[in-house]
Parts: sequence; structure tokens; C-alpha cells
Amino acid sequence: MIRRMKGGLLAAASLMFAGCAATGTTAAKPAGDKPAATAEKPAKFNKDPYPSTYKPYPGQATAVRNVTIFDGEGKRIDNGTVFFSGGKVTAVGGPDTPIPADIAVFDGTGKYLTPGIIDIHSHLGDYPSPGVEAHSDGNEATSPTTPEVWSEHSVWPQDPGFTRALANGGVTALQVLPGSANLMGGRSITLKNVPSRTVQGMKFPGAPYGLKMACGENPKRVYGGKGRTPSTRMGNFAVNRQTWAKAAAFKKKMDDGKATDRDLAMETLAGVLSGEILIHNHCYRADEMALVIDMSKEFGYKVSTFHHAVESYKIADILAKEGICSAMWADWWGFKMESYDAVPENVPLVYKAGACTIVHSDDANQIQRLNQEAAKALVAGRRMGMSISDAEAWTWLSLNPAKALGIGDVTGSLKPGKMADIVLWNGNPFSAYTRPEKVWIDGALMFDAADPRRRPVTDFELGQPGEGDVK
Repeated sequence: MIRRMKGGLLAAASLMFAGCAATGTTAAKPAGDKPAATAEKPAKFNKDPYPSTYKPYPGQATAVRNVTIFDGEGKRIDNGTVFFSGGKVTAVGGPDTPIPADIAVFDGTGKYLTPGIIDIHSHLGDYPSPGVEAHSDGNEATSPTTPEVWSEHSVWPQDPGFTRALANGGVTALQVLPGSANLMGGRSITLKNVPSRTVQGMKFPGAPYGLKMACGENPKRVYGGKGRTPSTRMGNFAVNRQTWAKAAAFKKKMDDGKATDRDLAMETLAGVLSGEILIHNHCYRADEMALVIDMSKEFGYKVSTFHHAVESYKIADILAKEGICSAMWADWWGFKMESYDAVPENVPLVYKAGACTIVHSDDANQIQRLNQEAAKALVAGRRMGMSISDAEAWTWLSLNPAKALGIGDVTGSLKPGKMADIVLWNGNPFSAYTRPEKVWIDGALMFDAADPRRRPVTDFELGQPGEGDVK
């Protein structure tokens, strides 16, 4: 009240002196001559204050021929040829594909060529190696909802996990998410897997932000353990719904052009409601996924992907109808109650139902062998009698995660005009004995198993035991 009175007196004084200055005298204005009301102006802010500064490394026009190609869209080409130039895929075809003279040409006899792997669920940089408390920056576990935090502000570009994922796993892009302690954990970021001094130098140009959300046991355990809401699943949904209701009111005020104070949390949620920010929801149980879908319809947003999703097989038809992706492990299960009712056929069952299917890591080691994780799921499906080709299964690692991240129009498959994010494998990539031989990102050769100078090493590793170690 006192603050408002002071504000009113100051405003009155300001108007009085303004009137004096206009007339050149101290005489009061005639009665009834009221100053014009000042219209409220909506707050304007930069929606991209930390823009990508990524620039592709230098590359050269290159062709790989006599190679088996999985194009990332489900097609296989035997004895194929891929030509890329200027950082883009230029041509993909059979042995008669024209190759310009005076370019780098690699013979791929007995080898396989694929789009680079895209890991939709990683914590590299936010939980880097060495895994010590000083590096534990992925969970802002101080409030059940923290949509105001951005994972990029925790990413440590010197994490050796990035180079291991590149050299051992053929990972060319990844999404770094906050952890799952909170119902709303904060914004995610999509990165190009290249060495950089800054996170902005890795930031995938044009990739939309994501919002990490979490269902089930984690939020109720973390906050119930502190004696506060939420401590139950119904508490989880109550907090979520109340927060979305507040966000909807905030967005309406902005849409109506009314002045608002900056609110970083509400700005993120308004971005979700506007379709600018994608929802990535950690959720295990089928019943909870179904409830989240209903909640998304209640407040007018869309879930891009359910992560972990060990029970997606139970509602695969619903997920297909809603156009929601499932990012899954091949065989992680049973480490807590909500992960108990998993089946090894989860991934292929979701795929056969026509739903968007993704294999993800959530782990600094597993990201180095996602090709093998997909192979395990593929074999489980075939044992069950499902006919799924190797080339179809590669969509789980490239195009589908690209689509779920909002970057499927520029990467994720070997298609003319797309980014030349490519891996040459020394054998069938679904074999446990196969590893990357060469990795290109935007047409630049970032890793070459035959050239020690093309084995990236982070600054942190220099002089350390195991520096730049690969399989």
C-alpha cells in the first residue's frame, strides 16, 4: 500500500513539472484538463538470446562407392554410391551414379554407409566425465517445476563423452536434456557433435528447443522425500495442471498485447503452448502416458516424444494415432517398479503398430553403441515373427529422432540437399564386431580410424591417461 502511495505521489509530481515545462509558468492547468492515459506496452524480449554460432568444419567433395547403403528412410542400396559436396548430400544411387573427377573417392567394398546416429536422449555435458559432484549439473532439484532453466547453461563442451560418442558410436547429433527429478525440468538443447570452445559453437542451427517433463516415481520420490508436494502421482498431475493453467493465462495476456513482467518459466511454457518448443516427456507406464495425452489436450499442447516408455507396446495404437514418438531402450528394465513390466519386443512392437520408433541411450556408455542396442531390439522382433529389415531398423537411429527433434527436414537420412552427416562402418553396423571407420559431419571428416590425427581429443583429456582412447 505504502509503495503504491509513493508511486502515485511521484507520478503526480512528474505530471506537474511536465505541465510547468510545457507552459513556461507554474500556473496550474484548468480544472478538468486531465493528462492523457499512457497505454500499457507489452514487454518485448529476445527469444533467442544465446544463438548458435556453429560453423561446419572445412570439408571437401567426397564420394564413397561399392558400399552397402542404409539411407535412413528404410531403403537399402547394394553396391551403392554416395556423393557429397559443400556440406550436403548431392547424390545417392547405384554403381552407375556419376562421380565428378578430382574429388576424394573411398572404396566401400564390404562396408556399410549410413546417416549419422542421432541420440534424442543424452546428458553429455550436463553430467560429464569424470562423474564427480562438481560436474553434476543436470537436475535443478529445488522445485517441482523449473521450466526457467536451460540445459545449455550447464553443458561443458570439454566432456570426453562427446568425442567417444563420435568415434565409437558414430553419433553426429544429440539432444542434451535436464534430468528427471522435476515434473518440468527445463529446456533441452540439440547439438552437433563437434569439438567447440563454447556450447553455442555446437548448437544445431535452427533446431527448436525442447521442454523436459517427467512422470511417475522420480518427482514424487524427490519432493515427497522432502515432505512437500508432489508425493503421489495425483500430486504430480495436480502440480502440472496448475502450472499449465498459469501458463495459459500468461500466454493470453501476451497474445492480447498486455504488459507483463519477464517470467522465464512462463515464457518457456508459453513457447510450448505456441508450438515453438517441443515436449519430451520421461514416462514409463502406459496408463500415465495416456493421462499425459489427455492433459496435453486439456491445455492445448502436443507431446513430441515419450522417453524410456517401457510400456509403449501396451498403447502403441494410441501413440500411432496421436503421432507421438517413443524413445526406448532395447532391454533396460526392472531397476524400479515403473520399469518392471517391460518386454524385449517393445521397440519392434511399437514400430509394427505404425508409431514413431526411436532407440535412445540416456547413458554416456550406451551412446557409444546405439547401433548394437537397435540390433538387440531388431533380433527380439524377428524372434517374435516380425519381418523388419536392417534398413528399416536404421530409421530408429536417424530419421525418426531427427523428426522428433524438429530437424528431420535437414538431417537424418541420405537424401540430396540434406546435411552430409554420414558414417562409414567397417562391417554391418548391426554386428557387435563393427565400429565406425570414418565419420563426416556437414561433409567434414571428423573421425578416421586409420588416421590418428582425426581422432578428436578434448582439452580436458590432454596429458591424461587414456587420452583420446577409442575401442
